[in-house]
Amino acid sequence: MNFASIDALRGACQDLPVGDAAAADAVARHQDMLTKPQGSLGRLETLVGWLARWQGKPLPTLDRVKVIVFAGSHGVTAQGVSAFPAEVTGQMVANFAAGGAAINQLARMAGADLQVIPLQIDKPTNDFTLAPAMDDAEFLAAVGRGYDAVTPGLDLLCFGEMGIGNTTAAAAIASALFGGVEQWVGRGTGVDDAGLGRKQAAIEVAMKLHGAVLHDPLRAAAAVGGRELAAILGATLAARHKGVPVLLDGFVCTAAVAPLTRLHPHGLDHAVAAHVSAEAGHRGLLGALALKPLFDLGMRLGEASGACLAVNILRSALACHTGMASFADAGVSGKD
Repeated sequence: MNFASIDALRGACQDLPVGDAAAADAVARHQDMLTKPQGSLGRLETLVGWLARWQGKPLPTLDRVKVIVFAGSHGVTAQGVSAFPAEVTGQMVANFAAGGAAINQLARMAGADLQVIPLQIDKPTNDFTLAPAMDDAEFLAAVGRGYDAVTPGLDLLCFGEMGIGNTTAAAAIASALFGGVEQWVGRGTGVDDAGLGRKQAAIEVAMKLHGAVLHDPLRAAAAVGGRELAAILGATLAARHKGVPVLLDGFVCTAAVAPLTRLHPHGLDHAVAAHVSAEAGHRGLLGALALKPLFDLGMRLGEASGACLAVNILRSALACHTGMASFADAGVSGKD
């Protein structure tokens, strides 16, 4: 997708389908006939309805599940904000290709196809303490790359990221959209106290430097974000337009898509937060976006690891929906 301008992208973020309410209602009616007290499976029941609404079919499927990991490099690493050197981004992309990362194992166990998309990892974004991370053209190109990565006909998408320095970019986006700085800044790859101080200081500088554009969610994402975050934004937008429900991963992924809720009050209705990350700020960001995570296992890896793990929860929910007997079929007496 070639977005001609920030305003064109803004229009696409505001022109969103509402999903198939009839399909969701059909799921709810079927759930009420199954051999259990109504609502007793909690979110397992509503998750199937969510799948049906955004797949647009009364009997959802999970035959085509895909995980896409976007990778990008960040100029702000020059400020000493990460415990790992910038070259680790490229090294981890190679590890993904070799099958040696956590997401390779989790995707296989979830029955999901994995695609890794590097975004000019040999060319870091600008250090956002000195200049906008990306100009309009760079930002729109990354958003478009993410948008085009989503093919129609998928049943479910999980997005993830790899990029040394990207928890700094994510915290900067959260600061820009919701105010404050300190509550969004965490240790990321494991920085010590001095590194945490440098991280916070870098974001504070950026908030002052780019203050004139921070009122605009898209321009803020260009000024202090990263290519992989922009691609996640584009891919999540494409999923909405193409009828594919989305599982969100951790702090970076959530920050990447946060502009959608600032541009449309229901911009993330097609997305479910898989988990709450151990990264400082994620719980607060989920709260600001009114997203309720499925689980909390203290994870903070990224790579779509939490989102991919949640695929198994959705598979279990769908198995109950399609495999359980009704009261009539089982000869079990219903509620009076």
